[in-house]
Amino acid sequence: MGGWIYGPQSTFEAEGPVAKTQLDVFYVTVWVTGIIFVLVAAVLAYATIKYRVRPGHDTDAPPPEQSHGNPLIELGLIALSVVALVVIAVPTLRAIWFTYDVPEEERANAYEITATGYQWWFKFEYPSEQIDGAGTLVSGNELVIPAGRPVRVNLRTIDVIHSFWVPKLAGKVDMMPNRGNHLWLKADEPGYFWGQCAEYCGESHAVMRFRVIALAENEFAAWVANQKSAARTVPGTQIGDTPPVKAQVEFASYNYQKVRRNSPGWTEEFDRAPFAAWKKQQEVEKSENAELIAQGRKLFIEKKCAGCHVVRGHEGAGVTGPDLTRVGARTTIAGGLLENSQQNLHRWLTEPNEVKPGNKMWYGGYMVRNDKGTWDAQFTVNDSEARALVAYLHSLK
Repeated sequence: MGGWIYGPQSTFEAEGPVAKTQLDVFYVTVWVTGIIFVLVAAVLAYATIKYRVRPGHDTDAPPPEQSHGNPLIELGLIALSVVALVVIAVPTLRAIWFTYDVPEEERANAYEITATGYQWWFKFEYPSEQIDGAGTLVSGNELVIPAGRPVRVNLRTIDVIHSFWVPKLAGKVDMMPNRGNHLWLKADEPGYFWGQCAEYCGESHAVMRFRVIALAENEFAAWVANQKSAARTVPGTQIGDTPPVKAQVEFASYNYQKVRRNSPGWTEEFDRAPFAAWKKQQEVEKSENAELIAQGRKLFIEKKCAGCHVVRGHEGAGVTGPDLTRVGARTTIAGGLLENSQQNLHRWLTEPNEVKPGNKMWYGGYMVRNDKGTWDAQFTVNDSEARALVAYLHSLK
């Protein structure tokens, strides 16, 4: 990325009209305040040097002539202040009107999405994309949009105040309980953009992240068509075809590095080219183990995953956790904290509270509150079970 002010969440690399307008206002403010700083500093330096006490000077000498109350100076300072405020105010007001909602001339072409904040992840609904018998298209933590087209995002929250922020595309707007809010954004070109909750919302607020993927119009249409279909089913993995749970399956050992609590975990390759990584993630893995996937699908029910999540066309009707119908095609898990690799998903399933403290998959899923007010284990996921679940979830593309 290069440079101390650049990076995946840099507001200095604006890649959409909303972010560019806000950056222009920032630059105007910097120039005006910079000029004021230089003038004031110059006057201060001049006065300090000219009127300093020099060796041999009489310290009891009367002060130099004062200009306090001089009408010309005071009126001039007021006039300069007004001019400075007007120079800042005009582009600021124009930016407020422009960024508030999709411009009228582009409104007919705007695409609408509803983003809902949860502790600590984002749900994205596509109201215009209806699925027969299953409501609207829903995704989690990765917002896919058409590039070059304005997108109006309705902002909602299911619990506390969150704030929706995609630094390279648009500024921060709060998601308020019991109050609708919105913003709009547009990506000039296809690309991969980091998003973040920008309002403190609890224990893992700092890692409540998401991604925005902007696709060319034809690629976006293909993505929507794929998302609207039922979950992918690997041949031989229907529930009725499930092999014995203790089937012998060979595993490659997981040599993953422990990720500290609330610490991001992704490879250098992903960090260098996340958009290419996203496209690669859409591909079906060449070597899939149908037997292991079938076990994972069975465990998805037995471990009560289906109580909080849904895999449309397979199992589950839960709404408290992200929709997992296409989870294998997403580049991140754990609310954007970890790259969606087999190793990271394995750890997320076996140590969720060590990866992201306070998450509801742990409290209320793995652990339940007893009559004494303390937490008891409702179930556990061991290494072999986690491997089967990973195989199943990664098959969902």
